[in-house]
Amino acid sequence: MGNLLARTHPDHLPAYRHTGHLPARTHMGHVPAPLEAPLTRSAKTMGKTLRFSQIPSVFAKVCFFILIVTGLGGCSSMVYAPKAAVRTGAVRSPTVKQMETLNMDRAAPILIRIYKEESTLEVWKQDRSGKFALLKTYPICKFSGSLGPKLMQGDHQAPEGFYDITTDQMNPNSSEYLAFNTGFPNAFDRSLGRTGSFLMVHGGCRSVGCYAMTDYAMDEIYGLVDEAFKGGQEKVQLQAFPFRMTAQNLASHAGDPNLPFWEMLKAGSDAFLATEQPPRVAVCDRRYVFNSALTGEFNPSAPCPIGIDSTPIAGVLQPSREISASASAVPPNTRTVAYRTADPIAQKIQESLRGIY
Repeated sequence: MGNLLARTHPDHLPAYRHTGHLPARTHMGHVPAPLEAPLTRSAKTMGKTLRFSQIPSVFAKVCFFILIVTGLGGCSSMVYAPKAAVRTGAVRSPTVKQMETLNMDRAAPILIRIYKEESTLEVWKQDRSGKFALLKTYPICKFSGSLGPKLMQGDHQAPEGFYDITTDQMNPNSSEYLAFNTGFPNAFDRSLGRTGSFLMVHGGCRSVGCYAMTDYAMDEIYGLVDEAFKGGQEKVQLQAFPFRMTAQNLASHAGDPNLPFWEMLKAGSDAFLATEQPPRVAVCDRRYVFNSALTGEFNPSAPCPIGIDSTPIAGVLQPSREISASASAVPPNTRTVAYRTADPIAQKIQESLRGIY
């Protein structure tokens, strides 16, 4: 760093000799005396010149110090040079052409689906018939943790569930290039006492509880979300899954303690695929309810009102007998630990981890 300042400060450029050769590089801050008396400048004039030339040096040091202090503020802040306009991402021409092929308006609403096991993020967009279709798929560069929901601050898990992204969750000045907050914890998470903050989808390809994309991918994803908001969409639904919600995938994870939670997520996934519309999401009795027959605000921790459950949707696959039988074989305490933090096993895990992170 010292060498950098020594190379760039204007007061490190001494007067030339009459031979035209520069003196050897000297220690930072030292101005070598001229080897021969200058032909046209007096000592008084040279003194004034040096004093004025030191002003840019002092100013540069102060600015550099401010940048260093600002950078210590945390990973959610960003040190960046002033710019004429805030970044908003950019939707590329091949994606715009794909919209035209799929009969989609550029400003139409979107929906985001994430699959951990496949390391995939999908952007779905509404076509002119009002239905949502897959627009583009992006590889997830990195997510932290393993399959399963986020339970508490510091567990380094990326969240799973149904979330809403609003305009105030967009961060164009993220330290990870571009980012938006997933909205964790939502009403369902809070009803179970789950904790965590700043769980993002962002660029930078590094993650501690987030879904990290490459900067190139995030540039377009952010641009698609931004254009949907400018087109009038009030919130973008984000569906985060452990894997594609097929009966076969659930069967392959039949012994996992998260299975009851994942079967609940599958109900929401099936509702979306069957109707080609983002499902209406409600929370009561500490569980998700999709496309409820009732509307209004519900207490996430209180029993569900009578008649709130979704009406059966034609074409929606029900959990297979194999899945149900396998889930029934899992001990009750183990089955609920993943999504009911009141379970004594989950409480013991939380107590043992408390203070570690």
